[in-house]
Amino acid sequence: MSNAFELNAEKREVVGKGASRRLRRLENIIPAIVYGGDKEPTNITLQQKDILKALENEAFYSHVITLNVGKGQETCILKDLQRHPAKPLIMHADFQRVDKNTRVQVHVPLHFINEDTCVGVKMEGGKITHNISDVLVRCTADSIPEYLEVDLAEANVGTTLHLSDIVLPKGAEIAVLALGADHDQPVVTVAIPKGSDTEEEAASESEGEAESTSEE
Repeated sequence: MSNAFELNAEKREVVGKGASRRLRRLENIIPAIVYGGDKEPTNITLQQKDILKALENEAFYSHVITLNVGKGQETCILKDLQRHPAKPLIMHADFQRVDKNTRVQVHVPLHFINEDTCVGVKMEGGKITHNISDVLVRCTADSIPEYLEVDLAEANVGTTLHLSDIVLPKGAEIAVLALGADHDQPVVTVAIPKGSDTEEEAASESEGEAESTSEE
């Protein structure tokens, strides 16, 4: 199991909303908690600057993290963040303990590739619309993908790619698809922009075909 991220933390003895506010205001430290596994939850603190730096990398949200807590270590994943409603600050963080066999659910970002060479855009005048930017994936902690690719190179106008079209690593699954085919939501579409010349031409061709058919 690869640990690409490492953060230093301290155990937090004082808990409560008042204590958390003082930490954030006076020491630029954020409260957090580590839970799961066969151990009791542990209250910790993190440096605001350290976690903000880590969050600049999108892989931090879906990667295994090593927390150095005192003289020990916790291997975990980020489960939840509470952000300040108006400022670029983190208010609280939740981490879940994992090992390589722990089956987890994590949000994995989508990377849309070959948009600049998409057939439906370059040859047919279409426009790409992204419906979602990440998916909830269920897999073991040692096989969490950093991101998932959605290839648009061969997508024509009228193409809609769904969750079931995403290629996943072995042993991984998109959580919502377990609920049935009616949850196979669209991920990205290629369509003619409304009001464009291409759309009007397509409409005219359709009308012409309809008239020709009625005359026959």
